[in-house]
Amino acid sequence: MKNIPSDFQEYLAIYKQSVEQPELFWETIANDFVWRKKWDKVLTWNFSEPSVKWFEGAKFNITENCLDRHLIDKADQAAIIWEPNNPNDAHKTYTYQSLYTQVCLFANVLKNRGVVKGDRVCIYMPMVPELVIAVLACARIGAIHSVIFGGFSAQSIADRIQDAGAKIVVTADGGYRGTKDIPLKFVIDDALVQCPSIEKVIVLNRTNTPVSMIKDRDFWWHEEMEMAEEMGLTTCDPELMDAEDMLFILYTSGSTGKPKGVVHTCGGYMVYTAYTFNNVMQYKPGEKFFCTADIGWITGHSYIIYGPLANGAISMMFEGVPNFPDPGRMWDIVDKHEIDILYTAPTAIRSLMAAGNQWLDGKDLSSLKKLGSVGEPINEEAWNWYNEKIGKGKCPIVDTWWQTETGGMMMSPIAGVTPVKPGYAMFPLPGVQVLLVDEKGEEIHGNGVKGNLCIKFPWPGMLRTTYGDHERCRQTYFSTYPNLYFTGDGCLRDEDGYYRITGRVDDVLNVSGHRIGTAEVENAINMHTGVVESAIVGYPHEIKGQGIYAYVICHSTHFDEDLMRQDILQTVSRIIGAVAKPDKVQFVSGLPKTRSGKIMRRILRKIAEGDNTNLGDTSTLLDPSIVDEIVKGKY
Repeated sequence: MKNIPSDFQEYLAIYKQSVEQPELFWETIANDFVWRKKWDKVLTWNFSEPSVKWFEGAKFNITENCLDRHLIDKADQAAIIWEPNNPNDAHKTYTYQSLYTQVCLFANVLKNRGVVKGDRVCIYMPMVPELVIAVLACARIGAIHSVIFGGFSAQSIADRIQDAGAKIVVTADGGYRGTKDIPLKFVIDDALVQCPSIEKVIVLNRTNTPVSMIKDRDFWWHEEMEMAEEMGLTTCDPELMDAEDMLFILYTSGSTGKPKGVVHTCGGYMVYTAYTFNNVMQYKPGEKFFCTADIGWITGHSYIIYGPLANGAISMMFEGVPNFPDPGRMWDIVDKHEIDILYTAPTAIRSLMAAGNQWLDGKDLSSLKKLGSVGEPINEEAWNWYNEKIGKGKCPIVDTWWQTETGGMMMSPIAGVTPVKPGYAMFPLPGVQVLLVDEKGEEIHGNGVKGNLCIKFPWPGMLRTTYGDHERCRQTYFSTYPNLYFTGDGCLRDEDGYYRITGRVDDVLNVSGHRIGTAEVENAINMHTGVVESAIVGYPHEIKGQGIYAYVICHSTHFDEDLMRQDILQTVSRIIGAVAKPDKVQFVSGLPKTRSGKIMRRILRKIAEGDNTNLGDTSTLLDPSIVDEIVKGKY
């Protein structure tokens, strides 16, 4: 690469040092935090077991780093700004001082109800500030929080509570999501029929929905907080935690159908999320950071709560959906609060792009300095729209790749520092040692190559185990290739050494002996001007072995399907080659997605295979009715 800018040269130098002396690199970063006792050893690890321990012997509490230390110089600065679902309702701002007080009060509420260090607390709440308060209150007293997204079904909740052996649930009477009122307490009550471990339920009054309150089990949040305040419990000494003590369990879908409880620990997770937030976003004091994710997912944990607050940042959170009451909602928030950094998902970007540019009219987006993308690789058309219409060509875009299991960003451009290329995660972050391997686990060297993405050295934010089943952790992440963490993703390293995630390896199709990545075909289809989004799955083909089945959402509802189908096939043929042309193209109005925007290809695959009777639990989808529509319209 010629004419390397000085900032990028600095990145290259830092990256080189981080992989040559990783323990020194992370120790230097960790020194910026408040520790009651420093570590005895920076790192002990063995990927074959797997066993990873960072900052062994260190004693501290993560909330001291997210709250207490900022009271010295940022007590009156906003910590959390919250926008409610209905734009006509007033927004709320919590300063570091007021957030600290609320966290201490609720920590004392939990203690009053018998919660002690090591207990698991299930949190099933809407996107309200009290959710942040509940999470931090658990961390304050050493309880392990397990946040369940406020859209899961009763059975899904019961499965998670039972697996974690949770002692207490924190929930709300209901929640708002666009035009929907979600009956959270009703769902929890259904779930708890199967959950004898639950002793107490604390209920926030959010929607004034009539609910059943069971004597000696259910308690109102506001009454508990008032009681704690009357008792003068506005401070709460932080529980001394070991760096390797459990911080939270976050459940993610598993290939077996049983959810996996990904475990993150206190010390490494704090250091990693704080560092990646500060570094990737190049955060400057006073900037307002708006992550549009839900705290029920890892993005919300890492980049609404822990990463920003550990940096003393201003973190914006939002209850609702980007297109309610209209598709200009997100731009209204950016305008109203003069947001500096916007971090959102390609799904949201494509949806808002499809809604039309008229929703940008009259919206002042000039405060934006940096843009981010998270959740999946962003296609080039969406990237360009995001760059031109939202960033006005002046905001660097960080297309971040990471996972629930990694705890924080792993590969990404660094805002304004490293080069960017649409659809590319570009480079591993300092301290992240990636490699591409073939199916035998042999490293693939050089540029202009594809392989399976693995990581060969620990990083502080990585998962430590899957709760209650360490063997599942080993089998899932560390058994495919010896002494490597296998991400499950395929990856391209282009001629310039830039990295691009090509999709899950298990989403690779074998068509007439050719390996074709579903993400590659989807990106090609999405480049057609008439297409909003697509999803590709394989299905049995008597000649090719596997055929390619495409589900496609178009901008218009009025078009000639045969003509559009021909155009799409020509587009794919032109971009990838004739071998990648879909055998079947079904036009749909939507795709079965989880609340975090993940397409449930398992369901699409079964429909394509003709198995409409065994689609599994669809209640956790954003819109379960879309499945019936797809089945009826099967090509």
